[in-house]
Amino acid sequence: MLRTALAGLVLASFTLSACAETIRIAIGTQDTTINCAAGGLLIRELGLLDKYLPHDGPYKDARYEVQWKNFTSGAPLTNEMVAGKLDFGAMADFPGSFNGVAFETAGKHSLFISVLSGSIKGSGNGIVVPSASPVQSLAELKGKTISVPFASTAHGMLLRAVAAQGWDPLKDVNIIAQPPEVAGSALQAGKIDAHADFVPFAELFPSRGFARKIYDGSQANAPTFHGALVDQAYAKKYPEIVVAYLRASIEANQLLTAEPEKYSELIAKVTGVDAEVNYLFYGPLGVQTRDLSWKPEYRQAVGTAIDTLKLLKKADRGLDLNTFIDDQYIRAAFKASNLDYSAQLANYKPTPLTAVDALSGKAITDFSHVAEIWVRGEAKVRQYASAESAFTALASLKQEGKNIRAVYAQASDSGIKLLADQAWFASDAQGHLSAFLLKGQAQQFATAQGGKVFDFTDATTQAVAVR
Repeated sequence: MLRTALAGLVLASFTLSACAETIRIAIGTQDTTINCAAGGLLIRELGLLDKYLPHDGPYKDARYEVQWKNFTSGAPLTNEMVAGKLDFGAMADFPGSFNGVAFETAGKHSLFISVLSGSIKGSGNGIVVPSASPVQSLAELKGKTISVPFASTAHGMLLRAVAAQGWDPLKDVNIIAQPPEVAGSALQAGKIDAHADFVPFAELFPSRGFARKIYDGSQANAPTFHGALVDQAYAKKYPEIVVAYLRASIEANQLLTAEPEKYSELIAKVTGVDAEVNYLFYGPLGVQTRDLSWKPEYRQAVGTAIDTLKLLKKADRGLDLNTFIDDQYIRAAFKASNLDYSAQLANYKPTPLTAVDALSGKAITDFSHVAEIWVRGEAKVRQYASAESAFTALASLKQEGKNIRAVYAQASDSGIKLLADQAWFASDAQGHLSAFLLKGQAQQFATAQGGKVFDFTDATTQAVAVR
């Protein structure tokens, strides 16, 4: 029995006399932070939790009262968890670490129980500038105003990026606090020079045409993730419920892998975040991996977050990572779902792509130059082995009067999925195209290969001309 497998987790006070009680399951979500979807939005919208809640043994006659509350950031969610109004919460490494500190300060304890989505390189966080800005790289922002949600995972990325430039964050740049909903308007009005943010805003703002991404978190090479937390006292009293919640998260991730377009549309319907942006994260070879295992890099991210929070004077105490990060529940959830946790812990591959080139019909075996097209009205995204193949198909689709929702390209250096109309392309001596986030990266490649640099419009023209 599962309860036997979780021996040692149950408080002695939890006896059969509690069988008929009504058990609250109060979950705090961040719907617009789309890589929390497997820990909140999808579980709620698809009713996944009910499938796994226990109804035997001590829970034979238990009644469940499931409560959901949505937040736009982690700080107010943490406040309600500490106040005892919520049992679970989904948030990023930085606010998650602050959650642990806040609980300790209140004489309580919270547990980081799983990762939901992340990147060991740091992708997901990013810096954008107004679309009309001449700025092409972070190095050009010295002396400029950069806004960021304070004490967020993006704030930590920005501080690391500034330090890597050799700048003093208090003198060489003007960093101001601004949530994404305010920053979007500020970018459009030209009131700030740049904005640093977490998922999905560094992709969403460019997708909507008023910003351009000039820095990806992977350039800082600092792991980042969003994960799930629980009040420790609750977890000890109801360990099977914690495992049930995580099993629901596992199924949500499996559904996203199987049908990323379908669930990108659902997330868009609930949040207003465009499905085309959701697919950047949830599609094959996406910006982040949906990985519930506690890889060493994610443990490191929590430690880095705690240190940075001290630097920001948002925390004056540390946390014991060995007790704050508790993987016994996710291990139990994997076992109950007949999955191999150790195998997943060792798996660093992105969400896989198994497809044929939609133009040639040949199987795609090299994923370094993959490009994709999402045609409006089509349930599935079309995949291509190369940008040249995709751009040739794009020209034909436009001639046919098709409405194109999005074009994607894989960055040749970092491997992250890009919005192709925001990317830069460089040719080699044979004319083959490689995609890059930054113009400088494309120029460096072109110089080394004896090729040329193209923006999206010129790259599509070039590809059609060559073929």
